Amino acid sequence: SLAFILSNSGDFDSKKLRVEEAPPSRVIHIRKLPNEASEAEVIALGLPFGKVTNILTLKGKNQAFLEMGTEEAAITMVNYYTTVTPHIRNVPVFIQYSNHKELKTDASNQRTQAVLQAVSAVQSPSSDVQEILAAASSPVLRIIIDNMFYPVTLDVLQQIFSKFGTVMKIITFTKNNQFQALLQFSDPVNAQQAKLALDGQNIYNSCCTLRIDFSKLVNLNVKYNNDKSRDYTRPELPAGDGQPSLDPTVAAAFSKDSNSLLGKIPGALNPLSAAAAAAAAAGRVALAGQAGSSGVLLVSNLNEEVSNTHMNTRVYGDVQRVKILYNKKDSALIQMSDSNQAQLAMSHLNGQKMYGKIIRVTLSKHQTVALPRDGLDDQGLTKDYANSPLHRFKKPGSKNFQNIFPPSATLHLSNIPQDVTEDDLRLLFSNAGGTVKAFKFFQDRKMALIQMSTVEEAIQALIDLHNYNMGGNQHLRVSFSKSTI
Repeated sequence: SLAFILSNSGDFDSKKLRVEEAPPSRVIHIRKLPNEASEAEVIALGLPFGKVTNILTLKGKNQAFLEMGTEEAAITMVNYYTTVTPHIRNVPVFIQYSNHKELKTDASNQRTQAVLQAVSAVQSPSSDVQEILAAASSPVLRIIIDNMFYPVTLDVLQQIFSKFGTVMKIITFTKNNQFQALLQFSDPVNAQQAKLALDGQNIYNSCCTLRIDFSKLVNLNVKYNNDKSRDYTRPELPAGDGQPSLDPTVAAAFSKDSNSLLGKIPGALNPLSAAAAAAAAAGRVALAGQAGSSGVLLVSNLNEEVSNTHMNTRVYGDVQRVKILYNKKDSALIQMSDSNQAQLAMSHLNGQKMYGKIIRVTLSKHQTVALPRDGLDDQGLTKDYANSPLHRFKKPGSKNFQNIFPPSATLHLSNIPQDVTEDDLRLLFSNAGGTVKAFKFFQDRKMALIQMSTVEEAIQALIDLHNYNMGGNQHLRVSFSKSTI
């Protein structure tokens, strides 16, 4: 192998090197690396001078070979480090030309290319050596979630990233209408590995894409343990004003093993196996695929006098079947198309007020809702909606995935007939049992925003009026809006 050849070549004969210096080459030989030095840190040494095209590290010998894109870049690099001694993890390292003109390793090696790509992404035109090294040695990652069609929680992030090392702290926040997080590992090497494997990957199939950068912060200051921030090393932290406290059993789990936390949370994603992480790094699979939990919801505390309250879940997925419980008519099992939709509906609807009652939504232990056996009359308690024309999410990549928002007092209306006026729509929604506070047509008048006085009224109006026949076989589309009027 090349490693064997190089280990027995003149590159390693320090006495020879003092006498006979190698001529310029685009391959750089780096010696006396600290034991824990990562490939990312070695690559960062070359980035300010040009493109790095290959790397070979010899861990046992504390040495590495870096192949630059051009010989000119290599000459500039060696000349610079002749006057400024480079350091990795505060240890001085030694740089010289190699006797080899190129590295004949497999340049298409996925791991090598992933390392090169990730560390190169840190570089900007103004970057200098210290900036790049500082970024590559930070234990804190900044995470942005793109295409967030399903909810991503602090606990989901902890589970995914803990596959690469010990997660110490997480802070989540919204900035520029995007869900973001700062996540601190115990070791910068873990942060590098996580960035290499996860940047650009999807948490769920075809959505919730991770965009990961190194943060300039080296330590996160977490004041509260709640659903927005967490310090896994300090379970005694308070929840903060207006925030739900952590379950004592969950808090106890922090001090024992932070990686076991998600095992205590119903409906959490299955952790990534090493094989899945490797496949994710190669860009072949979504991180979570389908969540390991059920696609069936248990909804309780429903208003028994209203038979269609479950229809609100249609905003967050395609309802397949519904069963009102025989001995508990205020509860129902609702089967969604998949577990991701069930998670989404649960996160947005649990605790919402519908028809005067605060509903509870949890994941059911059932995997499916069974239809009544042939000839058995269950008094109409079970409904099959598998072939319903109201399904919004049948088509992969549908625009409806981009319009999923939490319940709000403002509703988005679409598919409005041209002859329907603002007064017509105001009257229609007032008759649904609410008070219309504001209304605004879009420019083409095929869409509009309508604001009810409360979220509860908006929920009720959506249930009653989504797919309402406006005449001429044109059916009104209603969804929650992220905007206000």
